[in-house]
Amino acid sequence: MKLYESPSPNARRVHIFMAEKGLECDRIAVDIRAAENLSVEYLAKNPGGRVPMLELADGTCIGESVAICRYMESLQPQPSLFGAPGIEAAKVEMWQRRAEINFLLEVAGAFRNITGFFKDRETCVAEWGQVCAERAPKMLTMFDEQLAQTAYLAGENFSIADITLAVALDFARMVKVVELPQLANIERWYGEVSARSSFAAS
Repeated sequence: MKLYESPSPNARRVHIFMAEKGLECDRIAVDIRAAENLSVEYLAKNPGGRVPMLELADGTCIGESVAICRYMESLQPQPSLFGAPGIEAAKVEMWQRRAEINFLLEVAGAFRNITGFFKDRETCVAEWGQVCAERAPKMLTMFDEQLAQTAYLAGENFSIADITLAVALDFARMVKVVELPQLANIERWYGEVSARSSFAAS
C-alpha cells in the first residue's frame, strides 16, 4: 500500500487511525502548495484531487480520509474504531459526521478564506471565513455537553469520532483563526485521548 499525503488534518487522522490498528504502509509526499495533487497523473488516480489517497497493490485508489480508514478497519477489525454493527456504529457515524461537518470544516473554511492559503486556485471570501470562524467555537458546546455524559464522543469506547474532533482541535490551535473556548468536559476528554501513543504518529 502507498499513502499519498501532505501535512493536513486529514492525513493526521489516517496516521492516528493506522497507529491504533498497528498498520503501516509506504508514504509518498505530495506538494499541495506546488499543486502536485492537481497534476494529470494524480487526478487520473484520484479525480477529487485531494490528499491523502491510498493506492493498493492492484492499482485500486481510495481517496477521502474516512474511506481510507474504513479500508484499514477491514484489514484489522480490532480494536473497532467504527463501532460494533447496529446502534454503536450508528452513534460513531453520527458523532464522526458532527465533528467533521460542524467543527473541522468550519475551521478549514475560516483558514482557507481568511488566510487565502489557496488563493491561486480557489476564490477566497474573507467575510465567509469570518462567519466560519464565529460558528466553529459555538459548535463545541454540543460536544462538551455530550462528553459530560460519556467517556468518549460516541459512548464508552474510543472511536474515529474522537480522532476527528481531536485532530480538528489541534488544527484550530495551529492555524489560529478560531478563538477556542475553555470547556471542562472537552479539556478532560482531550487530555485523555491526546495522551494515547497513536497521537504521536506522524
